[in-house]
Amino acid sequence: MPKSLLTILIVFCTLQFRLTGQELKYYEATQYPLLGKPIDDSASERYYMRLPDSIQGKIERPYLYTLGSNTAGMAIRFRTASPIIGAKWKSVYQTLMNHQTPVGSRGLDLYTLEDDSKTWTFVNTARPNLWNAVTETVIINNMEPKMREYMLYLPLYDGVDSLYIGINSEYTVEQPAIDLPKREKPIIFYGTSILQGGCANRPGMAHTNILERWLNRETINLGFSGMGQLDLPVAHVIANITNPGMVVLDMVPNVSVAQMDTLLVSFYNIIRTAHPDVPMLFIEDPEFPHCRFDKAARNDVDTKNACLKKHFEYLKKSGEKNIYYLDGKNVIGNDAEATVDGLHFTDLGFMRFSEILYPIINKHALK
Repeated sequence: MPKSLLTILIVFCTLQFRLTGQELKYYEATQYPLLGKPIDDSASERYYMRLPDSIQGKIERPYLYTLGSNTAGMAIRFRTASPIIGAKWKSVYQTLMNHQTPVGSRGLDLYTLEDDSKTWTFVNTARPNLWNAVTETVIINNMEPKMREYMLYLPLYDGVDSLYIGINSEYTVEQPAIDLPKREKPIIFYGTSILQGGCANRPGMAHTNILERWLNRETINLGFSGMGQLDLPVAHVIANITNPGMVVLDMVPNVSVAQMDTLLVSFYNIIRTAHPDVPMLFIEDPEFPHCRFDKAARNDVDTKNACLKKHFEYLKKSGEKNIYYLDGKNVIGNDAEATVDGLHFTDLGFMRFSEILYPIINKHALK
């Protein structure tokens, strides 16, 4: 091993030890409420899953099922008075990408309720170990020891094999006492890599998680990188979710015109049959910054948005009610500064998108 790398590893391990400064007592996270899980526990062997095991034999692209084991949108709710909070977790894939931070793809993100008992505030992140599947680290230390409500967001682009919450051994981790975000009538999002959280710097900055905090309503993230292609088995997953408050369809970046022409209405009807009164929001492709210069990309966006609008108008004329449409213009601003690569959102892009979506969802979602 090169001396420089060995030195880095020694320093990293030393810092981890110094950060704790005390022995933490760990609690298995499965004891506490898990938000953002769209399937029953019995539907998959692995606990932290977004798609059921049964979907494997029903889809054409196996990678879709793999993405279902990414924990985008999931969060653990708990409370404790411990002055220190740590975490120990095992990543499934040890994901590293060239356009997203490791914290965003495979780290954790801790929030707490303010004293008003309704406003969520960022506490700190848990940065992943880049050289090992297992990370053990302190998230926050030296706090005033008072009871606080917490929400711990899980990785956006990796899976979690196991997760433990660490605290001072003199304290305990308890069930949340405040029922927020509300679990009733969750907002379901279906779509692409952007929806999955690409490329937020940390899990809490994906727009579904931002909206979860602003609305104080559970959100379910069914975004699949490159795989938001109107697979009908995924529509059945959405149809099986109990009593949703709204369904947001945001898959245009991943689908072709041919896929929309052959699958969109069927995908919609599967959900509508199960949830006849639930509002559904159709979202166009955003005006991606690189489309200002790439004429082929510009034409692709315009053509697909026109196709989406055509099918939406067809549904409206067919008598469908409680359906809404969001134009893609300016949803992430018009200064071309809201993406990391001309396509995937930065935190700025996610914040701007959330500001557009919030009033629509707040107005039309079932209460």
